[in-house]
Amino acid sequence: MKKIMFNDKFGLTQAVLEGRKTMTRRIIRPETYKGQPVRGFRVTGSKDIRLSVEMLVYDGDCDDFVPMYIQPKYELGEVVAVAQSYMDVDRFHRKGRNAAYLEYLDSILPELKLYPGWGNKMFVKADLMPHHIEITGIKVERLQDISDEDCMKEGIIHAYTDNDGIKIYHTPHTKRGYLSTDVAQQAFSFLIDKVSGKGTWERNPFVWVYEFKLIN
Repeated sequence: MKKIMFNDKFGLTQAVLEGRKTMTRRIIRPETYKGQPVRGFRVTGSKDIRLSVEMLVYDGDCDDFVPMYIQPKYELGEVVAVAQSYMDVDRFHRKGRNAAYLEYLDSILPELKLYPGWGNKMFVKADLMPHHIEITGIKVERLQDISDEDCMKEGIIHAYTDNDGIKIYHTPHTKRGYLSTDVAQQAFSFLIDKVSGKGTWERNPFVWVYEFKLIN
């Protein structure tokens, strides 16, 4: 089983676990292939063939396109573990778990405390995670093509509608506060630049768009 990580600083893991975030965008990499710039993408596939993307790259002489293919990390219908540190699993996710799981967790906790995964979810094992999502949709688009609806699915909050009928959106709250704006894409651009690095929105890369549902 694979795992997927969401940003904790902006509360995105918790948003997934509460069902408020049901979509994630992941930059299609590489942006270069064997040293050549990727010039474009074309989605290919059918009901019988896993979704893939055809990358058009320059050949060695930079005077023609050469097709290469990449595929998404996650497949349609695939169940993926939501990565959390072992410390968080121990502290917050015992309620509602069956006795067998809790007994198993208790048996391995002393050892897990010695591993990097205790404080860093990058190193955890997927089969020890208590929560999972199922991939329900995959598409490819430019980052800036995101719709208002998809901004909400990404975890942007429609806070309220003012007296003039203008919708006000918030980024997820952090210790430093949040961004408030009447443009959903502006809120998302602020969030993606914080999560994926300054300039990500302006660069407007091609992204895999994964839609998912929480199954436990």
